[in-house]
Amino acid sequence: MLRHELQPGKLVTGTLLILVGVLYAGDARGAWETPWFVAIPLVTGGLFLAGAVGFLTGRVRRRRTSGRTTDEPGADRAA
Repeated sequence: MLRHELQPGKLVTGTLLILVGVLYAGDARGAWETPWFVAIPLVTGGLFLAGAVGFLTGRVRRRRTSGRTTDEPGADRAA
């Protein structure tokens, strides 16, 4: 299986959108009552949070890679 880079911003966005979907699915099924305006703050707040997480992730990754001088994996370990 190919490895891929973890993107926490997309993880936060997907989790919150799934939460909104579950809330409205429960409302449609009659399990509980969800007001129509609940989705607006959840989606807006989730997108803001995902943007902040993505920004911080980019800063951390940039800071970690700025100290490296070679592209070889494991080159910074003493042999």
